[in-house]
Amino acid sequence: MKKLFFAATILIISVSAYSQQHKYKVSVIGFYNLENYYDTINNPVVDDEEFLPNSARQYNTHVYLDKIERLSSVISQMGTEINPDGVAMIGVAEIENDTVLNDLVHSAKLKDRKLKFVHYDSPDRRGVDVGLLYNPKYLSVISSAPLFVQLPGGSKDSYFTRDVLYVKGILDGDTVHIFVNHWPSRSGGEERSIPARAAAAGVVKKRVDSLMAINQSTKILIMGDLNDDPVSPSLTKVLGAKGKMKEVKSNDIFNPWLDFYKNGIGTSPYQDAWGLFDQVLCSGAWLNKDQKGYYYHKATIFNKEFLVQKTGKYRGYSKRTWDGNVYNYGYSDHFPVYITMVKRID
Repeated sequence: MKKLFFAATILIISVSAYSQQHKYKVSVIGFYNLENYYDTINNPVVDDEEFLPNSARQYNTHVYLDKIERLSSVISQMGTEINPDGVAMIGVAEIENDTVLNDLVHSAKLKDRKLKFVHYDSPDRRGVDVGLLYNPKYLSVISSAPLFVQLPGGSKDSYFTRDVLYVKGILDGDTVHIFVNHWPSRSGGEERSIPARAAAAGVVKKRVDSLMAINQSTKILIMGDLNDDPVSPSLTKVLGAKGKMKEVKSNDIFNPWLDFYKNGIGTSPYQDAWGLFDQVLCSGAWLNKDQKGYYYHKATIFNKEFLVQKTGKYRGYSKRTWDGNVYNYGYSDHFPVYITMVKRID
C-alpha cells in the first residue's frame, strides 16, 4: 500500500512544480466499480433477488442509504487534492438502473456538483450495467449509445453480458470519445473465459479503429472493470495497448497501469493476489504535451486508508460491502482509479 500513497504524493508535487512557471487547468477522469449497487425493489426481469429486503442479505432501506453515503463519500474525494471540483467524469459499473445513479448524484456529498449521467439498461442476467457520471462544467455530451457484446460459444455463452457504453462529448474544448466497460468475469476459470473478454475488447477495438480511420489524432478514453490485467491478451493483443509512452503512436492506445501491475500494485484481489482490473486507458493523442488541449499527466489508484479492510480474511484488501451475507459497512471490493489530464492556460 505504501507505494500507492507515495505515487499520489509525487502527483501533487509534480503539478505544483508546473504551476510555478505556468498556469494549468486539470481534468480528473476516473472509474469505480460500485459493487452490487442495487435498489431495494424487485425487478422480475433480472436476477436481483439476492438484493431485496427479504433476502438472506436483508438488503433494506438502511443498507441502501448507507451504501449511497459511502459511495458518494469516495467519489466526492477523488482527485480533490489537485482539483477542488474532483472528477470531471467517472465511469461506474455494477449499477442496477438509473434510479440508483439518480440517488447517488443527488446525495448530500455530491448534490452541489450537479453531476449528470449517461446510462442504458444492459441485457446482463444480473441486471447490472455501466454508466458515466460527469460534471457539466467540464464535459458536454453530444451523443451516446450502448454497444452490444456478442459472446462467443464455448466461453460464457449461457448468458448475456454488459453492453459497452459509448459517449461522445466535449471536454472543455476537446472532442473526446469515451468507452465505459465491464467485461465478463473470470467465473468458471480464467482460461475458459478469455474469449468472452476478447469479444468485449473487440467491440471497443472495432469502434476505435473506425474513429482512427477518420482522424489518427482522435482523443479516446477506454475505462472500466476489464476483469483482466494490463498484460492480458484482451488488452495487449486485441486492443494493442502499450505501457511505454515512447512506443505509443498517435493512433495507438496507451495503458498507464502496466508499471503498477509489475510492482504488485492492484485494485481488487483475485485468488489471494492483487489484480489490476480497473483501468483508464487513453489514445496516443493525449500524450502530446505541445498541444493546446489536455494531455496525459498521471495515473492514480485511490486507496486511502479508510477504504482498506483492517481485520479478517480480507485484511489489507479493499473494504468490500459484504462478507458473505453479512453487511460489512464497506465501500466496494475494488479501489477506484483515475488519470489526470492537464492543459496550459497562460
